[in-house]
Amino acid sequence: ALPLAKSEEEKDTLIKACEEFESQAGELQQRLIERRDGEMKDSSWLQLWWNTLGYLQVRDPVVVNVSYFFQFSDDGSLPQVAPSTKSLGVLRAASLLYSAAGFRQLVASGDLPHEAIGRKEPKTPLCSAAYKYMFNACRVPRKGEDSYKIYDPALNTHAIVAVNGKFYSIDFVEKESGEPLPLEVLEDRLQQCVEMSKSGPSLPMLGYLTSDDRDICADARDSLLRAGGSKMEEALKVLESGALMICLDENEEPTSKKQTSEVFWTGGLNSGHNRWFDKSIQIICTKNGKAGMNGEHSMMDGMPVVNFCDYVTKTPYAEVSAHSNNKLSAGGYESAADNVKDIFGNLTTELTAPGSNISTLVEKSKANFDKLISAHELQVQSFQGYGSSAIKKMGYSPDAFVQQAMQLATYRLWGEQGGTYEATQVRPFLHGRTETTRTVSPANSAFIKTMGLRPKRDEMDASKRSEKLDLLKEAVTSHVKY
Repeated sequence: ALPLAKSEEEKDTLIKACEEFESQAGELQQRLIERRDGEMKDSSWLQLWWNTLGYLQVRDPVVVNVSYFFQFSDDGSLPQVAPSTKSLGVLRAASLLYSAAGFRQLVASGDLPHEAIGRKEPKTPLCSAAYKYMFNACRVPRKGEDSYKIYDPALNTHAIVAVNGKFYSIDFVEKESGEPLPLEVLEDRLQQCVEMSKSGPSLPMLGYLTSDDRDICADARDSLLRAGGSKMEEALKVLESGALMICLDENEEPTSKKQTSEVFWTGGLNSGHNRWFDKSIQIICTKNGKAGMNGEHSMMDGMPVVNFCDYVTKTPYAEVSAHSNNKLSAGGYESAADNVKDIFGNLTTELTAPGSNISTLVEKSKANFDKLISAHELQVQSFQGYGSSAIKKMGYSPDAFVQQAMQLATYRLWGEQGGTYEATQVRPFLHGRTETTRTVSPANSAFIKTMGLRPKRDEMDASKRSEKLDLLKEAVTSHVKY
């Protein structure tokens, strides 16, 4: 942190505070940790604080501030032209849902291969506790501190489908075995959701109520329960207990990375209503077959979800179709019309009654949502010069190398270095999640300052090049050791 000090006085104060911490506060901190460890024998001393203070008590909207997204590679095995009855988005969604069912079965059965890190054997196993929040789980807004609900996957074999701001429930696995239903059955059920969304009752866009300040979300949930009573309670339970959510954005046909990123990150100004941002996993498919996912971050970090995304995207549509068609001969599957359930469809009267305030709450949350996302812009930059393989050949850690590049870019953009948070997983520990790696260091600062605010014309000087390379090595080594 010393390079971030604005004056010699601030540096001296920081050094003095560190010296005092080592002799005084460090001992107190260790006693507090040991006491906490004694109280939490079956868990990490940090877990509860991390989950609550770091996530569930934070009142900012999860959109932009907390939730994250991935964009999936295009599936080249999809038909070049969508069939007349279904969009490419429906086909892609059915394929991803089929694969997601397979991963869910591995998690629920305990057969998911354990993760481990390290180049040498035996490798270090990683804690898998996060996986219990991946499926059949949902964040629930509460005043002051949210809660999280997880449901039995054996009893809840349905997925949630969002289309045009309406929410549906479909069965997507065999109730006894947990195996995914045939692809054609899933396609028909997703298409049934699309058709039902074009007609039926006109309801307030309830998805916006999950995008606001968390206390506002909590008040909105209470208003929904007051308006709908036991029927609303059951509807919310169906939505929250669903294995995951499929968002069919039939009004979106993005072509650029910027457009697709906006759709998957927030929904943008056109599709924010077609989300339930409290669901742990939302797979999003646009009409032209683009796909990605949006994750609720409070109980899960990136690496378990990367594992999930790798699994669901590794088998293309054509292979899923060929494999699952073998199941169709068994027959006996409920028709799409009979299986699809409109979750809030029987609450039209309660949600639109003259005395109801639900529409007003939705309008306010939509206005807040539009204001929030309009204040942010996302640009996706693809660097094509070289990648991790070339960096490794240079003898550097790709992560540490890129962190130095980011620091240099920051320095040249703003004229000073900024405190940077890089998440580092600590899952080798029980219930470990992530910790903070601070990128700024004296070694990093020396490299950045030598590189300068602008590219210099001294790169042809061998001694200058050598000096910069030496400083880069020191900065990368310092980062890796940290």
